[in-house]
Amino acid sequence: EVEANETPESLKKKVQVKEGNAFIKAILKHYNGESVSYTSAGVNIQAGNELVELIKPACKKTRRKGCDADLGGFGGLFDLESAGFGGNETVLIGATDGVGTKLKIAQIVQKHNWVGIDLVAMCVNDLIVAGGEPLFFLDYFATGKLDTSQAAEVVYGIAEGCKLAGCGLIGGETAEMPSMYAPGEYDLAGFAVGAVKRGNILPSNVAVDDVLVGLRSSGIHSNGFSLVRKLVEKEGLSYTQSCPWNTSATSIGDSLLTPTKIYVNCCLPLLAKGLIKGMAHITGGGLLENLPRSLPKGLGAKISGHPPLPDVFKWLQKTSGLNDSEMLRTFNCGIGMVLIVAPENISEVEKILNSQDEDAILNLGVVVTGAGISVEKSLKI
Repeated sequence: EVEANETPESLKKKVQVKEGNAFIKAILKHYNGESVSYTSAGVNIQAGNELVELIKPACKKTRRKGCDADLGGFGGLFDLESAGFGGNETVLIGATDGVGTKLKIAQIVQKHNWVGIDLVAMCVNDLIVAGGEPLFFLDYFATGKLDTSQAAEVVYGIAEGCKLAGCGLIGGETAEMPSMYAPGEYDLAGFAVGAVKRGNILPSNVAVDDVLVGLRSSGIHSNGFSLVRKLVEKEGLSYTQSCPWNTSATSIGDSLLTPTKIYVNCCLPLLAKGLIKGMAHITGGGLLENLPRSLPKGLGAKISGHPPLPDVFKWLQKTSGLNDSEMLRTFNCGIGMVLIVAPENISEVEKILNSQDEDAILNLGVVVTGAGISVEKSLKI
């Protein structure tokens, strides 16, 4: 009832008291008198519970020193002391990332485990750049309608990535959000935490004439896929067709979904011996944008030993028409991680990398005076 002296504020107070019941009545009327549950709204709690039970064995396989609790609690626990990082000089490192539009390809070809590895790789590779060791990982899986087999396949991949990185998968979140995603679609986010002793934080003491060592990528990794997908579409190709750049691959989709390489195991022995002065994870922005992030102000790099483009990048360059500079600013172009090493330590670094079966580019370039990255030879050579 509206009185003569009503104001907008007084009307608002009257309406707010009644609007909740009014909405409930309207919803019940819409559903012909049936009650409206969380399930009828599109969220299946039972499916979520089933997923947790389904993935518990895979998560347990990622346990390492410091992992103390089972999945299902409100928070994952990690004991720094038992992991060897007790004391006042321990610094925690956090990293978070996703997989980007590479997920669209996984969803089209219905192959979901490899993007789980990608998710871990994108986080832990960023983390070790600070000189630390990955300790634990958490994931976030969001979808419109939970498909437990699809989600489990993703988490199996995440667990595999954690095993490769030596970190524990101690928890995660599955969000079922009706109308937010189209059927079959999902998104991922990952969160990694590591630790480093304060005196070992990188970069440290990078200087002119330090040597740049390139660690090869496994493929495109998880950046640049908005352009990759556009080029596949431009060429009128489908992800199930035979692969024009790799005849041994099952299909284009299979080749493009090659998981991001995890560099933890080959780098930790080098870090333990203090042989690395800095590192750069080559992700979005390529070599030209990522390497400067690990160089002190006033220093740059001269790249004189970049290897020829791997076949997938040759195809991308030919199809896109991008010049070398734009390729190096968009894709990893075959190098997924760069190490900065003092010249006197190169032979020991080479020996350790060889023992890890790591085919490194030991003469990628050097640190020079003056900001910027210069590339001295064509990528086509």
